[in-house]
Amino acid sequence: MEKIVIGIAGGTASGKTTVAEKIFEEFGNDAVLLSHDWYYKQHDDLDDEQRRRLNYDHPDSLDTALLVEHVKELKKGNAIMHPTYDFAHNRRTDTWVRTESAKIIIVEGILIYTDSKLCKLCDVKLFVDADADVRFIRRLSRDVNERGRTMDSVINQYLGTVKPMHEQFVEPSKRKADLIIPQGGHNQIAISMIVDAIRKKLL
Repeated sequence: MEKIVIGIAGGTASGKTTVAEKIFEEFGNDAVLLSHDWYYKQHDDLDDEQRRRLNYDHPDSLDTALLVEHVKELKKGNAIMHPTYDFAHNRRTDTWVRTESAKIIIVEGILIYTDSKLCKLCDVKLFVDADADVRFIRRLSRDVNERGRTMDSVINQYLGTVKPMHEQFVEPSKRKADLIIPQGGHNQIAISMIVDAIRKKLL
């Protein structure tokens, strides 16, 4: 059976991961989920402070070519070994995770539609939209409580790179989406409609 690739993009803390996880949970063993965040480039040549100053919201910060190859392998029915990432220390871990192929391949990340090869691999392209103030508050809460960041560092990063990169790369990529989902993971009606549409594609 032909594999279906579902792309889910959106701004930082827009709820795209929640949407991706809810769709993934609906299909169980028939789905696999890949996060673009796992593919941040390795910077072993830099110390902790130098890594903190990098721009993580530019497309060049990610090894998208590797993600493209992994999606292609999953579409062929092959398993992959994907990297993992430690956000507290801004570096890849030594752990690579084996992921088997499935009928539905879900790929989520803020910048997935900025790469033409990855964008073309997506059979269904979703964009999760949320108000900028809401996204900032969510990101601030997440990075302080879950990633060990200070409030000042989150604010400085948001103003220095997150917001300008969103305006330059993420927001324009919305035009490539087949469907825009407002309210993120709270939009149960939109998620249910998407799940139904995917089920029809599998028939």
